[in-house]
Amino acid sequence: MRPAVIRKSAAEFRVPPNLADEGAVRGSFSWTQARAHFAGLSGGGLNIAHEVADRIAASNRGGHIALRCLRTDGQERALTFRDLRALTNRFANVLAALGVARGQRVFVLAPRIPELYVAVLGALKAGCVVSPLFSAFGPEPVATRIGLGAGRVLVTTAALYRRKVAPMRESLPTLTHVLLADDGGAGADIPGTLELSPLMDAATDDYTPAATTDEDPALLHFTSGTTGTPKGAVHVHGALVAHYFTALHALDLHPDDIFWCTADPGWVTGTSYGIVAPLALGVTSIVDEADFDAERWYRILQDQAVTVWYTAPTAIRMLMKAGPELARRFRFPRLRFIASVGDPLNPEAVWWGQEVLGLPIHDNWWQTETGGIMIANTAAMDIKPGSMGKPLPGVEAAIVERLEGGGVRVVERPDTEGELALRAGWPSMFRAYLNQEERYRRCFADGWYLTGDLARRDADGYFWFVGRADDVIKSAGHLIGPFEVESALMEHPAVAEAGVIGKPDAVVGEVVKAFVSLKRGFEPSEALRLDLLGHARKRLGAAVAPKEIEFAATLPRTRSGKIMRRLLKARELGLPEGDTSTLEGGG
Repeated sequence: MRPAVIRKSAAEFRVPPNLADEGAVRGSFSWTQARAHFAGLSGGGLNIAHEVADRIAASNRGGHIALRCLRTDGQERALTFRDLRALTNRFANVLAALGVARGQRVFVLAPRIPELYVAVLGALKAGCVVSPLFSAFGPEPVATRIGLGAGRVLVTTAALYRRKVAPMRESLPTLTHVLLADDGGAGADIPGTLELSPLMDAATDDYTPAATTDEDPALLHFTSGTTGTPKGAVHVHGALVAHYFTALHALDLHPDDIFWCTADPGWVTGTSYGIVAPLALGVTSIVDEADFDAERWYRILQDQAVTVWYTAPTAIRMLMKAGPELARRFRFPRLRFIASVGDPLNPEAVWWGQEVLGLPIHDNWWQTETGGIMIANTAAMDIKPGSMGKPLPGVEAAIVERLEGGGVRVVERPDTEGELALRAGWPSMFRAYLNQEERYRRCFADGWYLTGDLARRDADGYFWFVGRADDVIKSAGHLIGPFEVESALMEHPAVAEAGVIGKPDAVVGEVVKAFVSLKRGFEPSEALRLDLLGHARKRLGAAVAPKEIEFAATLPRTRSGKIMRRLLKARELGLPEGDTSTLEGGG
């Protein structure tokens, strides 16, 4: 029988952990002191791109590799910090030449290619607000987000533009410039677009970063809700301070590390820890253009001599499914720390890391809204497999109970389930939901940010994830709003109404399942089910579309007409239905 705790000893650390004494650091740590690490701009401001490119380029690490980009065809391209400074300056000059002003929004929809990283940082350097989009999204999620964000510029590829943007272009009146980041003129014949490469060639390497402040908007990340459109979480340049110190403490990054964050920058993890944090620390990052492949991933860990690896529970479970024999064909002598985020990491996966890779996997917790890691199993901590760990220095977490009238009560008793809350005020905390001020205000009470996640805290101060307090579906680390899926299904001429739930899945956490009632004149059939699956996949993309569709004569609704997703889920899983007094036709 495995022990309940994985104990750590100083002898097993290959390098001394940055957070060797969590209690001592917590007692002396303050975000004000942390901000002093960055000299900032000459006028006292702060610009993320200046700090992660220019500052490091001007230091003795200017020739150090910043990004080692692995292409799908096996070729590699390495960019030093000096390269990154020059290329981001050129991109900022491209924006200036196009008349793009500070504060305007630049969207990036691209595979994990060097141009994605250059565009994100170059736009930040120009003082624009940047929103990276997941390239597996379908046309409708892409158009919805660009429309909500009033995107002025889109950086993408010819193939992605043709498939995902061109069909929706007329619905995006603010989108003035589309820059195609392809080699060899692949987009030369596409009307309404410009090729980025010749614009970059014509631009100069000299650029003075925009004089942004800590509180100027920098990043716009969209996250799904249970109703209405996706929420645009606004983050500021000062978030860099949290990115830097959470990577130092939670991911234990050291200057000579080779770091691989497998998350796509279209999700907040891939921006905060796939771009900003490692570069701010002057660390080399591996960037893999290809999709998941177990053998390829093991080869990258081996051949690129990765030392710190940050990935997702879904990927870990897929590696587990591939079997330990595949892992044992490779050697990882330099790998010293593995961390995970996205879904709760089950204890079996933590132990799998210990037994197959020789290292336990350190789970951590955070959200799009928090901008950075809040709770973690750090390098020096004993691990309780299944727990998300303890709050980092500078983070105060609690379990709370919402009170009638709007306040909250902190639950002091250990192992009591409640809502996870964070004391507001850390640098990477989101500053707004774009154009949704009231929705933003509802996230806070009595000085606490209310996360919407249910959790418990044990007697030793470790936090344990219980579930979401709402209907948001967590699949492969991605939050999927049921409303967005339901809306796409109802565009099909056969669909009268749709209800969407998350169904537990051993690999991805939850899969999207839709219940559909049909309009008069349509009958359930396998052909129609496949047509609906294809319709949703085309509109939403594979990452968001339902994997299962079940026909239903009617869907349970409240008397006010709202579909009761909770009841659909209870019936699907054979759980108690709970209070049905508000059900249409109920008692």
